[in-house]
Amino acid sequence: MIEDPDFVTAQTDDIVISACPMLLEEDKAGREFLWGYYMRIENNSGDKIHLLGKNWNITDERGNSFCDDSAGFKGEIPELEPGEYFEFSSMTPVNSPNAVFYGSCKIMDERKRVVKEVRIPTFALSARPEPSSAVLN
Repeated sequence: MIEDPDFVTAQTDDIVISACPMLLEEDKAGREFLWGYYMRIENNSGDKIHLLGKNWNITDERGNSFCDDSAGFKGEIPELEPGEYFEFSSMTPVNSPNAVFYGSCKIMDERKRVVKEVRIPTFALSARPEPSSAVLN
């Protein structure tokens, strides 16, 4: 398991998913933001698993939602033996300085032939701090 303060981690049964976002680019007007993110999926179970797909969502501070509900990971359907992990990075544009990234991965346990959703860690995409509700005198 990754233990870095910039990483967030979620665990479902024996599957651990760690994620870390990074702001890659912001346009001069502050209206478009390009985010990169890294994820690591660890199989700490005793069975081989298949990473079938994902259902990732981004909701920005304006209430706009975007969803990636697709098979595989960058064209692959990784298979992980016990103790193995799969790492990847990707990018996503967001039209707001603050948003939240959340969702799940779909996995199949090869021995049990059971398909289940494994939660990814929820993380903030914050290009700027959210405004404070405190009133200054």
